[in-house]
Amino acid sequence: MDFISTTEVLIAGAGPTGLTLACELARRSVPFRLVDAALAPFNGSRGKGLQPRTLEVFDDIGVVHDVLTSGALYPRFRVHAGPLSIPLWRMSKQRTSTSDTPYPNLWMIPQWRTEEILRARLGTFGGAVEYGVALTSFNQDEDLVQAILTRTDGAVEQVHARFLVGCDGGHSAVRKSLGLRFEGEALEGQRLIAADVELEGLDRDYWHLWPLAKGCVLTLCPLPGTAYFQLAAPLSTRAPAPEISEDGLRSLIAAATGGRVHVKSVAWMSLYRPQVRMVDRYRVGRVFVAGDAAHVHPPAGGQGLNTGVQDAYNLGWKLAHVSTGAPDGLLDTYEAERLPVAAAVLGLSKRLQRTTPPRRGKETQQLSLNYRDSPLAQDTRHVPGSLRAGDRAPDAVCVDRNGVPTRLFDRFRGTQFTLLAFGGAGTATSDAVRSVRVVDDRQAAGADDVVDVHGSARKSYGMRSSGIVLVRPDGHVGLFGDTRDVDGYLQLVGLA
Repeated sequence: MDFISTTEVLIAGAGPTGLTLACELARRSVPFRLVDAALAPFNGSRGKGLQPRTLEVFDDIGVVHDVLTSGALYPRFRVHAGPLSIPLWRMSKQRTSTSDTPYPNLWMIPQWRTEEILRARLGTFGGAVEYGVALTSFNQDEDLVQAILTRTDGAVEQVHARFLVGCDGGHSAVRKSLGLRFEGEALEGQRLIAADVELEGLDRDYWHLWPLAKGCVLTLCPLPGTAYFQLAAPLSTRAPAPEISEDGLRSLIAAATGGRVHVKSVAWMSLYRPQVRMVDRYRVGRVFVAGDAAHVHPPAGGQGLNTGVQDAYNLGWKLAHVSTGAPDGLLDTYEAERLPVAAAVLGLSKRLQRTTPPRRGKETQQLSLNYRDSPLAQDTRHVPGSLRAGDRAPDAVCVDRNGVPTRLFDRFRGTQFTLLAFGGAGTATSDAVRSVRVVDDRQAAGADDVVDVHGSARKSYGMRSSGIVLVRPDGHVGLFGDTRDVDGYLQLVGLA
């Protein structure tokens, strides 16, 4: 053994899930290591669709501006069949932002760019990815995880970590070492070629589709902010797979387009069979799994990357709280909350994979996913038909005491709990809670308060009189009730 080091959290895998978790820990000053066996960052577009809920997560982390400026709405389809070329539908209806939903649309951005943005944000917190460092084995006891890391130069390091999180993808070494069942199936008869290709002879205004291509259905989608198209070609079960090489892709595209479109370069390519699988547990002792290590999705619906990011967003604040003294039982709520969500989303992905045409609606946006059955969801004054504890905390357009437009999301942004006090309800005394009074008169507003000039905050939260809403650091409602209920809830999460 060359040397031994210690850290609070060891994260294996630096894709979107691992990077999100690292950002969550770094901005809370929790010591961590983020390692990845790959020698360099992933360079493909694979998970290119970010759902509205993930955009809200990225708003909180501080990267949504870069994500929006690097991406675009999905274009309309254009179907080609011989001499015919017909513009058709969009994958999803374009929606206008509302008071409670500032990011209403599916957003397209290549996965490599999403990861690049997250790495840059991690760097502002003083963190970085250690590439070429593989987690080769680990064991755990009641006090810590002992992990072995092996570098590409053969150097071996032992790491003592309080916790280990496997964000290491569908072939997760962490999941396999834990012996977790990975239940589900490969979708028989379905294979898919994916690649990023630079082309000549094709406009970038549409998502182009050749349904009658020999041996497959060929689609070419322009990737915003790049010179590339994402090629996706579900293969016919009756035809042999084309050669997965630059020459093979050139032949495929030339044949489908009648020689009108030519390949200039290929940045990335892959052949895979869609899988629908998930674990039966998210936690074993001091070790957790997240993202593709816990669930793998077929590409339809754009759920996989997004679900992984939200796994990390859920786990990050809980690891940070336990690291500073909160009860260990708080970490059990990670599995209690995220496992049912993954199961529901996986069922949706499987259904959408078999749906034609590939249109997407509100069910894929992940805004309605909730933790209502969680031990961290407490309703003491629920109004039937209104928002409930465990639901996503909606945004609302208000003004500050100077009349400047502001949003509730501006108050939620950060690492703290946020208490919304309506109608003269009292505020919190804990330093871990930001108290925000929702008032009707600017003269009564303090520095952190908001003035609900349009009534949108009361409407979004179903608050007809006085009361409080305690919003968790991950933007879900923890408590609906009165001020007297707050201390009990803070004790539950180790903040009182």
